Amino acid sequence: MTDAELVGATLAGARDAFAEIARRWAARVTAVCHSRVRRADVADDLAQETLLRGYRALHTLSDPAKVGTWLMGIALRASLDWLKARERSTLPFSGLGADQSADSFVSRDQGDPAADADEQRRLMAEVEGLPEQLRQAVMLYYYDDLSYRELGELLGVSAATINARLTKARNLLRQRLGACRAV
Repeated sequence: MTDAELVGATLAGARDAFAEIARRWAARVTAVCHSRVRRADVADDLAQETLLRGYRALHTLSDPAKVGTWLMGIALRASLDWLKARERSTLPFSGLGADQSADSFVSRDQGDPAADADEQRRLMAEVEGLPEQLRQAVMLYYYDDLSYRELGELLGVSAATINARLTKARNLLRQRLGACRAV
C-alpha cells in the first residue's frame, strides 16, 4: 500500500494502517529529532511524540501522499519545542550557590570496560558537534540507509549536495577523531 492509501485506511478506522506508516517513517523521524536535539534518548522520546501528534492530527493532512514530509515537520517542531523548554529550565553556572560546584551538575562516566562502547560515544559526540546541515545528512543517511537521491528529495537538495555534505562531515569526523586518538 502507498502512504496515501494507508492514511485513507487510518482515517477510515484501520489502526493497523497507521502502525505501518509509523514503521515506514520512524527511523527518519528519529534521525530528524536526533539531528536537532543531539541526544539519542531524547530523540527516541520525541519521535514517539511526533508519531502520536501525527496520528491525532492526521485528519488535518491535506495531501495524504506527503505524510512523510508532514511527519518530518512535526518532528522538527517537537524538537524545537523541547529545545525551547530546555533553555527555560537550564541553570547557568553563574546561578550556582557558594555551597555547590559545577562538578555536581556533570555526570561522571564510570568507565565502561568495552572499548567499542567508548569509541561509539566519542563518535556520537563528534557527530552531534557537526554543523546542523552536515549532522542532519549524516543522521538520516546512517539511521535510515537512504540513497543520496532519496536523502536529497527529503531535504529538498540535490544528490550532489548530499554527497558534498556527507564528504565534508566524514572528513571533519576523521580529523576530530584522529585528534582525540593523538591525545
